[in-house]
Amino acid sequence: MKDFTKGNEAKLILKFALPMLLGNVFQQLYNVVDSIIVGKVLGEDALASVGASFPIIFALIALIIGIGGGFSIVVSQFFGAKQIDKVKKCIDTMFLFLLFSGIIISVFGIYFSEDIFRLLKLPENLIPTAKSYLDIYLLGNVLFFGFNGISSVLRGLGDSKTPLYFMILASVFNIIFDLVFVIGLDMGVEGAAWASLIAQGGAFISGMIYLNKVHDVINFSIFKLKFDKELFLTSFKIGFPSGVQHTLVAFGMMALLSIVNKFGTDVIAAYTAAGRIDSLAIMPAMIFSQAISSFVGQNLGANKIGRVRRGFVATLVMSNLICILITIIIVIFGRDLMHLFTSSSNVAAIGEEYLVIVTSFYVVFATMFTINGVLRGAGDTLIPMFITLFSLWIARIPAAYFLSQHIGETGIWWAIPIGWGFGMCFSYIYYKTGKWKTKSIVK
Repeated sequence: MKDFTKGNEAKLILKFALPMLLGNVFQQLYNVVDSIIVGKVLGEDALASVGASFPIIFALIALIIGIGGGFSIVVSQFFGAKQIDKVKKCIDTMFLFLLFSGIIISVFGIYFSEDIFRLLKLPENLIPTAKSYLDIYLLGNVLFFGFNGISSVLRGLGDSKTPLYFMILASVFNIIFDLVFVIGLDMGVEGAAWASLIAQGGAFISGMIYLNKVHDVINFSIFKLKFDKELFLTSFKIGFPSGVQHTLVAFGMMALLSIVNKFGTDVIAAYTAAGRIDSLAIMPAMIFSQAISSFVGQNLGANKIGRVRRGFVATLVMSNLICILITIIIVIFGRDLMHLFTSSSNVAAIGEEYLVIVTSFYVVFATMFTINGVLRGAGDTLIPMFITLFSLWIARIPAAYFLSQHIGETGIWWAIPIGWGFGMCFSYIYYKTGKWKTKSIVK
């Protein structure tokens, strides 16, 4: 557990962010490896089918993950205030919430998966394969929520290394099972889904066993968990706006996919492959946002506003420098990266265009996420929700629809940084008002 209330702000945030970054890179390898093996071994149709599943998966889990983030903020602030008893009660309540939510979402998603694909206008020939992948993936939803809960709580306590170790292990096994199921046993996209499910389950069970034996705050036993209504409502109040924000983003991804789907299999496959690269490339900005949230939570809990400001500036600088480096790499090697996923020169060219346009604006994305990380750490999640609503549904989606009518799929790619630009401007304006400083739950 790391105490953020003393010591050099930049060093603390960097040392905390690096293990999280490595852990999330390995977590993203689930999707990247699936897509590389599926695209290279099974072809563009299979790659497009798998890619069509991920916006739906995100939409189904987004609200719960956002609410779970509220628990992490509460844990962080109570830990900063040294109120360990409330930390333990909050952790119990969170796990019970995630368990029941995971079961409900899995049942709902599996039952309606085919209808959702048709609603998004996925080409009819891709629906059976996409449904098979999605249904198997959703069977492991509770396992995914469980491990995400463990990671979220540990970050709130200042421990970003432990989740990394289990994620590395899970990623290695995911690659092994991908090779065995998809290539060795010729199970198709179903094999890729089973590989991810087993790897997620292994990460959760390993993390649970470790925490029960080693950690002095977390003691996970499903039969001993106690629900605290007051802490649930407090966490829900903080996390629900973020959950709605994540859900709006998820539905935005589905709306974008429905526009992409109109351009056929090659564009869907390119969008899938480029999206995998994009998801890895923006990871540093997202991780620094999570790190500054934990930092702000503890320091507001300890009433150290000056450290919050210095931590924000340090995070902004580090995040933007990394994003500039990533942009340069992807602009130069974009076509080569696309060929990791596909042998089609047309798919690779479409994906390269996406990458060049979108990565050129990573600094805007990093700035927006850093500001929102400060707001979330303070417990002020309502305003970022409205900002996301505006930038996504008033700027990005209409721009994608309008521009795609005039310049084809290229217009969809340009709509992404347009949405980021609106979000960054409004987030910064609200940050400068200083109203977020009054939102701490620990007085």
